[in-house]
Amino acid sequence: MLNPLAQELNNILSNSVIDFLISDMGKRLYFPNGIIAQGGEAAKSAHLANGTIGMCVKNGIPVELDSFKENIPSLKPQETVAYAKTAGNPDLRKLWKEQIIQKNPLLKNKTFSLPILVPGLTAALSYISDIFVDENKPLIAANPCWDNYELIASARRGAEFHQFNCFKNGGLDLDNFKQTLETDAKKYNSVRVLLNFPQNPSGYSPTKEEAAEICKIIKSLAENGTKILVISDDAYFGLNYENNIESQSLFAYLADIHENVLAIKADGPTKEDFAWGFRSGFVSFASKNLTSAQCEALQTKFMSAIRSSVSCSSTPSQSILLHAFSNPAHNTQKKELRDMLKRRYNLIRAFVNENKSSVLTPLPFNSGYFMSFNTNKINAEDLRKKLLAESGIGTVSIDEKTLRVAFSSIDEDKINDVYTQIYKTAEAM
Repeated sequence: MLNPLAQELNNILSNSVIDFLISDMGKRLYFPNGIIAQGGEAAKSAHLANGTIGMCVKNGIPVELDSFKENIPSLKPQETVAYAKTAGNPDLRKLWKEQIIQKNPLLKNKTFSLPILVPGLTAALSYISDIFVDENKPLIAANPCWDNYELIASARRGAEFHQFNCFKNGGLDLDNFKQTLETDAKKYNSVRVLLNFPQNPSGYSPTKEEAAEICKIIKSLAENGTKILVISDDAYFGLNYENNIESQSLFAYLADIHENVLAIKADGPTKEDFAWGFRSGFVSFASKNLTSAQCEALQTKFMSAIRSSVSCSSTPSQSILLHAFSNPAHNTQKKELRDMLKRRYNLIRAFVNENKSSVLTPLPFNSGYFMSFNTNKINAEDLRKKLLAESGIGTVSIDEKTLRVAFSSIDEDKINDVYTQIYKTAEAM
């Protein structure tokens, strides 16, 4: 039997696109009227004493050990050792939404939720799957893709994991993309698809024409009555190295494309702002004609997923990000590092254009942190092990035919030598 608070949220979401897409776990989730909720009330009205939250407080300020303070002297105890709000620092959430709009001008006059802060983008995708994926609701992603997608969908949620062929003739295989979505639509009357651009492991982002075609395919399915969840994994957003790439997130186009489409954006400073260990990600969502009450109800479902797993995200990371985003030098420093990545990309692009191999075929790449090879007749894992043992070069075998190289972690002066050795080793196998 469902908890009454869960049922109340489900009633609000009834007959919306969310109602058709939501998973078994999603229906069960609710935010309890317990410590966090009561603590929030007390924070507003408990003038004499607030005995709700399990923190040690002195003179109204959380206590802080000097051993912590000396390493982060510019931050207040409230910014370091205090608990964060379940959905994240409100000021940081508002600022991130403003940044999303700046990066995606199409969203300026569109309605989408205030981003919810979660402990990293993996957590974002995991919570989305908790709410929308289960054994009767499969997830679709590209082939090849980041191995964590299948782990989240299949191992955690017990769902089938379906894949469309990512590439054809040097670009996206949009015919197979359409066919895969249509197959799921016929079988389940709904679709859950995860799109990751720039893509991991290939380092590819759609051209403007490809992005438009993706949206056209999704809209056509929605117009035929299919309920569609489109997750935009924008972990590497903005790291584009060619002029013909679509510069805005697909989320910006899908936010109000049709009432049968629920668009969710998972992003954060992890890769965009070179803050990998901060473990701070964001989840934003939108759908045409979604009411404010329905939007709030879905946000509460996400807060329930956070509350029932990690309770809240790290406070120091949020505080440091908020201060950094307010620093005028932040974007200049980001540009310097992005320019460095583009120089590495240019060196690799020149190398693979000039050096042909009968064994290695570069997958299309134009953005992000990575590029990958199809290893054709040799096994990618065997190549990986040989490169590591004989040349001291670390790579990743995504599957038996895909070898990923993260040029984000290879200095410019080493690129030519590294790629020369990769080609030589592959040819010798």
